[in-house]
Amino acid sequence: MIQSIAHPTDFSPEGQAAFEHALYLALANRCRLDLLHVHDPRADDEWDRFPHVRKTLQRWGLLPAGAGTEDILALAGIDVRKVEITDIEPGDGLSRFIRDHRPDLIVIASHGHTGLSRWVKPSVSTKVARETIIPTLIFGPLSRPFVDSMTGRVHLESVLVPIDHTPEPQEAVLHLRALVESLDVGVDFLHVGPEAPVLLDGQKEPLSVRRIDGPVVETLLDQARQASMVVMPMATRRGPLDLVLGSTTDRVVREVTCPVLALPAVA
Repeated sequence: MIQSIAHPTDFSPEGQAAFEHALYLALANRCRLDLLHVHDPRADDEWDRFPHVRKTLQRWGLLPAGAGTEDILALAGIDVRKVEITDIEPGDGLSRFIRDHRPDLIVIASHGHTGLSRWVKPSVSTKVARETIIPTLIFGPLSRPFVDSMTGRVHLESVLVPIDHTPEPQEAVLHLRALVESLDVGVDFLHVGPEAPVLLDGQKEPLSVRRIDGPVVETLLDQARQASMVVMPMATRRGPLDLVLGSTTDRVVREVTCPVLALPAVA
C-alpha cells in the first residue's frame, strides 16, 4: 500500500497531467501528497504557482464549493504539503529531499530532451528515479493521461510490463503488485527476444510472459500503443553512446504514448 507520494513540479503546463495523476493516486490510497518545487535562491518566491489541490478536488466533485484547505484531509483523506526546496540545480535538490524523506512513489513530468541537448540539460525525471531508487511514474511529452482532467475518473485498462534478463525483473514485479493493488487493471508481461525470463508471483507460482521478436525499443513502442501504462525496470546506462541515445527506459519515456512507471532494478 502506498503511504506517501511526491510530485515534483516546475509549474509548466506539461506538468498538469502528472499533478492530477499524483492527486488521484493519493486519493486512491488515502495517503500524504508532497508537492515539491526547487526554488533558485536568486529568484523570487513562487508559492502562488503551486498546483491547486482544492480547486481540482472541487472540479472532480470531491469537495463542496467554499471548502477550505483544512477540509482536504477531513473530506478527501489526503494530507497535502507544499514544499519549496532551495537549490540552483533542480535534479540535485529533488534527489536530496526525496532521499531524506523516502516517499513510496514519485510522479513527475519529463520534457523529453533528445540528442546533444541531453548533455546540456539531462532529464531531471530519470535522474531522480535513478538516484533515489524509488518507483517513479513519468509522463513523457507524448503521454496520454489515464485520469480525466475534468472529472477525475480513471481509465486504466491494461499495463504493459516489458522484462528482460538484465536488469533482473523479479523484484520489480513484487513492487508492481504493491503499487497497483488499489487499481483494477490487467497486466501483460512481455519479453522481446528469444528466451523469456521466468517470473514468479507472490505465491512462487510462474507468471505468464508473452514473447515477441523484433528491435527492442521499436517493438516496445508498437506494443504500448494500446496500453494505459508501461511499467519497466530502470536499467543503468551501459556506455558512452547511451549518454546521447539514452537507456531503453529513457528512449521509451521520450517516445511512448502513455505514462511509464520506472521501477529501479536494485529496489
